[in-house]
Amino acid sequence: MAGRTPARKSSGAFSQGKSSGGDYTKVTRSSKTSYTVLRSQDDTDAVDAAIPAEAGSSTKSFVILGLVFLLSLVALGVVYKTFPKLENDEYQHIKLPRDIEDAKNLGRVLSRYKERYYYQVLLAIFVIYIFLQTFAIPGSIFLSIISGFLYPFYLALPLVCLCSGLGASFCYLLSYMVGRRIVQKYIPERVANWQQHVDRHREHLTNYILFLRITPFLPNWFINIASPVINVPLWTFFIGTVIGVAPPSVVMIQAGQTLYKLTSYGDTFTWGYFGLLAFFALLSLLPVIFKKKLREKFD
Repeated sequence: MAGRTPARKSSGAFSQGKSSGGDYTKVTRSSKTSYTVLRSQDDTDAVDAAIPAEAGSSTKSFVILGLVFLLSLVALGVVYKTFPKLENDEYQHIKLPRDIEDAKNLGRVLSRYKERYYYQVLLAIFVIYIFLQTFAIPGSIFLSIISGFLYPFYLALPLVCLCSGLGASFCYLLSYMVGRRIVQKYIPERVANWQQHVDRHREHLTNYILFLRITPFLPNWFINIASPVINVPLWTFFIGTVIGVAPPSVVMIQAGQTLYKLTSYGDTFTWGYFGLLAFFALLSLLPVIFKKKLREKFD
């Protein structure tokens, strides 16, 4: 019939067209049920731009991590340059202790220079301790023992607690910049579940950080890396760390005062040590338990 265009029937037609907003794609599924997928050119450009933006953000995080590591090496270099000249037979003992014998040899060398070069030795222990904690490198426990050997208890304990708090906080910040984005990318559901659990107990976070620091259930490096991922505030994390590492540090510092009598690192782990940790761990949770009991009573 003149002037009419016959209808086209198809179960899956595909057509492209132009709109004022940009290019789009139109898909018709059937004659009865149909849907249209519109993809604006602007949206496409935004999606394409998001991929390099995310990659650029990750690259930036790793660049920051590398710069922090280089600055830390510079700080170690400054410590090395300001340290007094050693005898030839002493250089072999200037290394990170791996066992109690290494700790004895290092403590013996440092004790020779502590009186004349008090602040240089103190700065060396301070910087190296923070470096180890920041990058989760083993060996800080032996530095705690050596601190007890070199300094009186009233100085060694604040020194160890402060170094632990600062080093752990720097590790927290590195994890926040680098690790958090990676974890949220690959296990977002689990991270969201952890964050909800933290939000439910936010008023008691300091007590929980204290408990985890006192008890040996989780390694310290894991607590440092995981805390920013589950939204533990930095200040709460720092305070909980400084106070929480005190009980185990007391034992390590006391062990350092009898360093030459120790035959192995295991000598520091006595029943008294575990009893002390259990006492302080229970003490850290008492406020949480009392609050829950009072709330149940009045509710």
